Amino acid sequence: MSIDALKAMTFLDRLHDQRPILADGAMGTQLHGRGLPIDACFDQLNLTRPDLIMSIHRDYIAAGAELIETNTFGANRLKLAEHGLDEQAAAINRAGVLLARGGIASSETQRPIYIAGSVGPLGVGVQPFGRLKPEEARAHFAEQIAALTGDADGQPGVDVLIFETFTDIDELQLAIQTAREVAPGTPVIAQLTFAADDRTLTGYLPGRAAKTLLEAGADAIGVNCGAGPAQISRVLSAMHAAAPTAILSGMPNAGFPETIGGRTMYPASVEYFADYAHTFRAAGAHIIGGCCGTTPAHIAAMRAALDAPPTNGRDRVSVISPAEADETEIASHGSEFAAKLRAGRFVISVEMNPPRSHNLERTLEAAEKLRAAGADVLNIADSPTARMRISPWAVCQLLETRLGMETILHFPTRGRNLLRIQGDLLGAHALGIRNLFVCMGDPTRIGDYPDAMDNYDIVPSGLIRLVAQRMNTGIDQAGNPIGGATAFTVGCALNMGASDADKEIDVLLKKIDAGADFALGQPVFEPRLAEHFLRRYEQIAGTALTLPVIMGVMPLHSLRHAQFLHNEVPGITIPDALMKRIADAGEDAPDEGILIAQELMTDLRGMVQGAYIIPSFGKYDLAARLIRSTVM
Repeated sequence: MSIDALKAMTFLDRLHDQRPILADGAMGTQLHGRGLPIDACFDQLNLTRPDLIMSIHRDYIAAGAELIETNTFGANRLKLAEHGLDEQAAAINRAGVLLARGGIASSETQRPIYIAGSVGPLGVGVQPFGRLKPEEARAHFAEQIAALTGDADGQPGVDVLIFETFTDIDELQLAIQTAREVAPGTPVIAQLTFAADDRTLTGYLPGRAAKTLLEAGADAIGVNCGAGPAQISRVLSAMHAAAPTAILSGMPNAGFPETIGGRTMYPASVEYFADYAHTFRAAGAHIIGGCCGTTPAHIAAMRAALDAPPTNGRDRVSVISPAEADETEIASHGSEFAAKLRAGRFVISVEMNPPRSHNLERTLEAAEKLRAAGADVLNIADSPTARMRISPWAVCQLLETRLGMETILHFPTRGRNLLRIQGDLLGAHALGIRNLFVCMGDPTRIGDYPDAMDNYDIVPSGLIRLVAQRMNTGIDQAGNPIGGATAFTVGCALNMGASDADKEIDVLLKKIDAGADFALGQPVFEPRLAEHFLRRYEQIAGTALTLPVIMGVMPLHSLRHAQFLHNEVPGITIPDALMKRIADAGEDAPDEGILIAQELMTDLRGMVQGAYIIPSFGKYDLAARLIRSTVM
């Protein structure tokens, strides 16, 4: 088709054309990369730095993008109010449109370029999941949509509206309905963001989400942000299977972000994105672009890939049937930790105690060191030794979203009634937490508030059964539906060095029968104790223990530390020979402790499936050293 014929097409015409449409990449990443702090109000730059915004539009057009988004993702009145800019909402949105048009006019491309008005979530939950009334939300969306689509200054509005990074499908439906009322002739692209288990925050799987968005009136539907290209292609495939005639859009992040030198960096290479451009097309995507972390270089690579014929089978994707795409049929993707256990990999976990503060910067720094050293997953304790600390849910959610680091949430039964337990579990799942370690918890009498309530309605084996056999099948303890099955991997406690091994085995068998997926073992400083436990288990159970055990490993760092563990911590015994080695090491005791831990891990490797490193007193540097020496 000639350039003139292409230019004569409206965006709606172009949507129904067979050739894929290449969209641009991240705006925020480009601004952050040019020195702006990540918490700045990027939308305000439409008024204060128009030259900068227009130059980024030109860069994406030069890279080959045919669809560029206005710099208005957070330009609704509620989000702008956080910066004292709520009264400038209309002006910021209108400026975003004019800058996009200016970027097109000042570029050298001959291709027709379309403008998408970017609209993100309001940032405040809409009832019933938040405080905002639907009519209030509708008014805020209407203000932004009118500014993006209306004619002003002799210039038309955007060619299409793109609702992106929505996690609540009800809020997205409301936004679509508002667009149909305020700008009935403007096409709409509606994109959701999915968690690691391929569900939205409110539990929708891709197939059900696709049908819901089409019924709401979107012209194109899809997914953006979330994880990287692999997940996006999986979600697109499921959407295509459920709604084969739908026009789909896919815009992935460039992998999970990392913080390096104060900058947020993304690992996915341009070559990786180029290869996935073909995969997206094969999965049914008609609009292809990038989200967080993508740059003009990524878009240029995708442009070259889309312009060239696919080779080497890059267009092959796994096929999902329409039945499998339905929420009642498709199996939820479990955690990466669970996948490693199933594959028989030796996993390394580190326990972290939440701080007694709302400031989590040191926790993030320590977690980054542990990830860099090679830790697979971080265990986040819940009020260890009954001391008041920040919620472990908050720590898990922050580590997973900020660092992309998988976590295991410690979930004690003590201090929770059955009603609260189930609500807390649903809340954890909604935050994207998928791995649980069920335990009794420390009694309040030893902690900060000895008179605090210490009751519980359910023992750990009962809670494991509730999670594995009820909630993971979509119902609560009373048999009521919970809006879809949860996807928890649930662990139990184990002490291979228990003085009464038979009693410990009896409890373990109950936990396995309840549905435990793995066990976290208390530290053992004598491998013979683990050998004895495993032999005794086989005698009692009539079969070898197949439950993956992640054995506790506690690096000793001084003689006093070793003496404290030996004399004051129930269930831990340190042999005289190890005690002497620590004593003889003197100031080099931390190094000797690392060496002892290495030897224990080597001796235990054939008996267990991982190491659960428990650094005392927050000595995460010792844990990182131990991990590096183990994985090298």
